[in-house]
Amino acid sequence: MSTELPPYYFRVRENGAFVFRVDTENRMRRIEMDQIAVVNIRNGEVKPHGDRALTDEDLRVIRAWMKERTETVAQRQIDDILRTVDHLNLTTHWAQTKATDDQLEQISDSLLLAMHDLRSVLTRKKADRVLAAQAAAGNSDD
Repeated sequence: MSTELPPYYFRVRENGAFVFRVDTENRMRRIEMDQIAVVNIRNGEVKPHGDRALTDEDLRVIRAWMKERTETVAQRQIDDILRTVDHLNLTTHWAQTKATDDQLEQISDSLLLAMHDLRSVLTRKKADRVLAAQAAAGNSDD
C-alpha cells in the first residue's frame, strides 16, 4: 500500500461524484477530506461546493476524472451486455435440458416479452444503421 495519498478523492454516485481535496499536512497528520465540488457526468456539469472557487488544477483533475469515468462506465455497459448474451445461452440450455414444466410456465411469458422487445429494438436500430450507411455511400458517389 502506498504511503502517499492522492490529492483528490472522488466519491462515486450514480451519475457522477462528490469531489474532495485530500489533506494530510495538518498538525495531527490526520486525513482530512474537504468537499470542493459535485460532478454530473450526464450533463458535464461541475458545481463548486458551497462558496468555493475551483482552481485551474481542480478543474483539470476533475475533467480528466470525468473522461476516464465515462470510458469506464461505457466499458462496463458493454461487458454487462456480453454477460447477458452468456446468460441467455445458459438459460436456453437450462430450458432445453433441466427446466420443469412448472418452471417454464413461471418464466416463459416475461422472458418471451423481454426478448421480443429486445429483438424489435435491435432490428430497428440495425435497419437505421444500414439505411444511414447506404445514404452515406450514395452521397459519396456524387
